[in-house]
Amino acid sequence: MDLDSLLRAALAEDVGTGDITSHAINASQRMAIGRCIVKETGVLAGVQLAAKVYKIIDTSVEFVIHLEDGTLTKEGELAFEVYGNAYSLLIGERLVLNLLQRLSGIATLTRRYVEALAGTGCEVLDTRKTTPLWRALEKWAVRLGGGTNHRFGLYDQFLIKDNHIDLLGGVAPAIEAVLRYRAQHDLKAPIVVEVRNLREIHAALAYAAEIDRLLLDNFSPEQVRRAVDYIGGRLPVEVSGGITLETARAYAEAGARYLSAGALTHSASALDLSLKIQSA
Repeated sequence: MDLDSLLRAALAEDVGTGDITSHAINASQRMAIGRCIVKETGVLAGVQLAAKVYKIIDTSVEFVIHLEDGTLTKEGELAFEVYGNAYSLLIGERLVLNLLQRLSGIATLTRRYVEALAGTGCEVLDTRKTTPLWRALEKWAVRLGGGTNHRFGLYDQFLIKDNHIDLLGGVAPAIEAVLRYRAQHDLKAPIVVEVRNLREIHAALAYAAEIDRLLLDNFSPEQVRRAVDYIGGRLPVEVSGGITLETARAYAEAGARYLSAGALTHSASALDLSLKIQSA
């Protein structure tokens, strides 16, 4: 679904047959101005989307951006102003705030992970643990926060996980099946193999020339350090599973090249913003 269609569907979900409260106060007979105020420090994401929402609602609306997406904001700053028919401004308010608060929260949390890993050379990756249909937007927010997008879906990377390994009875047969499939279909997608212990690491390293990296899942930092020593630079190492802001740096210092965190998109707290609408 393209962005315009997604935003129109989101508006339709909220507005339905019309905003009966705004109709009751004859909002359509007034002109108004809305001001979006930042209420806490964070990375702003979604201002351009807010402008698009209001243009979808009413092309005559005037939208003035004061803070661009990706800006590190401070409490009390004015993100944008919007001027137009009061009914138009009111029916867009909740969708605009939902987008801004959700996406800014993701960008802000990502920035905190990036800052926690500063100087280690370890990259922060997102995952597929995203809101259905909003993945592209949430991954965009991760990029604004300084993170790196992992894979967008099941189609752009081979990720051999525990379920695949268990279904085929081991790491080696799972990797061999993927290598055959990739060759048969002339695909260039990278291959990442999730491993759970040293035995699986050993099996995967037999294919080090043909796969792209190992994903150590639910390892402690000390276990990662021992695994990295055993791998000996033959493959880059990614870590995932229960990693928090407090433990992230320890994993990076243990030798992880990548840190993937579903928390970036499934556990980010909304950034506190308000959109105050008054008569013009």
